[in-house]
Amino acid sequence: MTAKKLLSGIFVVTQILTGCNNGRSPKGDAVDFSKPDPDFVVEFADEVPVVPEGLRISVFDIDVTPPVGSWLAYDSTKNTWDLGLRAKGIVLFGAGKPVVLCAVDWIRICNSGYDSFRRSLANAAGTTPDRVSVHTIHQHDAPWCDFDIEKILAGAGAKLQCFDGAFHRQAITRLALKVRNSLNETQPVTHIGLGSADVEKVGSNRRIMGSDGKLMAPRWTATKDSALRAQPEGLIDPEVSLVSFWNNDTPLAVLSYYASHPQSYYRTGVANPDFPGVARFFRQLEVPDALHIHFTGAGANVGAGKYNDGSHQNRLILAERLAGGMKKAWESTKREPVTAGSVRWDFESVALPEAEHLAKLERRLKENQDTAMNSSIAMKLAWIERCRSGMKVDVSCLSIGNAKILHLPGELFVEYQLAAKSQRKDLFVAMAAYGDNGMGYIGTAEAYEEGGYETGDPSLVGPGSEKVLMDAINRLLSIR
Repeated sequence: MTAKKLLSGIFVVTQILTGCNNGRSPKGDAVDFSKPDPDFVVEFADEVPVVPEGLRISVFDIDVTPPVGSWLAYDSTKNTWDLGLRAKGIVLFGAGKPVVLCAVDWIRICNSGYDSFRRSLANAAGTTPDRVSVHTIHQHDAPWCDFDIEKILAGAGAKLQCFDGAFHRQAITRLALKVRNSLNETQPVTHIGLGSADVEKVGSNRRIMGSDGKLMAPRWTATKDSALRAQPEGLIDPEVSLVSFWNNDTPLAVLSYYASHPQSYYRTGVANPDFPGVARFFRQLEVPDALHIHFTGAGANVGAGKYNDGSHQNRLILAERLAGGMKKAWESTKREPVTAGSVRWDFESVALPEAEHLAKLERRLKENQDTAMNSSIAMKLAWIERCRSGMKVDVSCLSIGNAKILHLPGELFVEYQLAAKSQRKDLFVAMAAYGDNGMGYIGTAEAYEEGGYETGDPSLVGPGSEKVLMDAINRLLSIR
């Protein structure tokens, strides 16, 4: 089943805002958001609006905060915060079919849920899914979208909890409508701006290594152990990178990239964008004419643990430090003229090797066929099914002027980002990770030998992933 073709968004949006799971489109088609549907996609009956020629941009921004009573990743939503969760992005026109970049204040979007986002936004913008890149910022008091897991759990009669996709399908529909409407409000792009600056006392490596080369202890995002906080900062990328789009002297959109887990504290039952969302809001207030869109880079093994003991006051402190880095990057921004000829989009579809522990799970389930289904097992089965069906994940690159912006799947170790920047020191390189996150953590080959949480059960891929991804990254960065 596909989502219903929409002549206008008014009726559907009204149904969503009033909390309805069922309704009818203006065309009379039934809409049932509560029905598990891995093939859900928003389609449009009307033609895509004609956009004037030349390099142009539109921006979009909606609230994607779940209603009280629905599930966040770990808990039921009991309240909303002063700042809600947002889905923000841009549509770039003029260099072939449109390119859509979108950042969502959710913890994960995975598998067919990710496909649904991409296909729906592609339909809205009049492009193809391979020119759409959607990323979560990975806040933890936030939704988790995976329609494959939902189907597996529903089929087994298990509790859906955070994998109940009704609100997710509503959000996708509203987001697609917003993207479509943004096409009537495009503006010319005459320049891009590139700037970077170090963020002080936010990021630190989560993996404390012993003298034997093995993991000694994890330094979680909130670390109460003062001895672990006293350990060196470790390997991180301290830079926040800013790419801005301008119409002459007017800024239109500012995209920021920083590699760190985004948590100060969580498990509150209150949906919130955590310190990156607060930092983004501060910058939006300072530069109000441009939409500020933040992406989390390759920060799977980076968090605020050295500088955060979990005290609730630290959310503001970390937000101010990140916003301070963003401000310095903004002030250091250098603008350069661009045209449609300055832009290109390239991508590679790759297959990542499965983790060895998945085969063990399959054998265990075959031997014990009465094993009760739960979300952990369903998550692994969803990824196994996706891999065996031949589905791949995309690695893409937006080249514009002297910048190359990479878009990667999963919870990626910072080494990937540092390697990419090192390869093209002649260019401005930024990276957004946390795209399709069906596989979870993606460590380096060495990290899988070292052990630890990130390269254990939460990683559904194996050490061979490093070569696959680095080969794709290298090829994309070498295109001129």
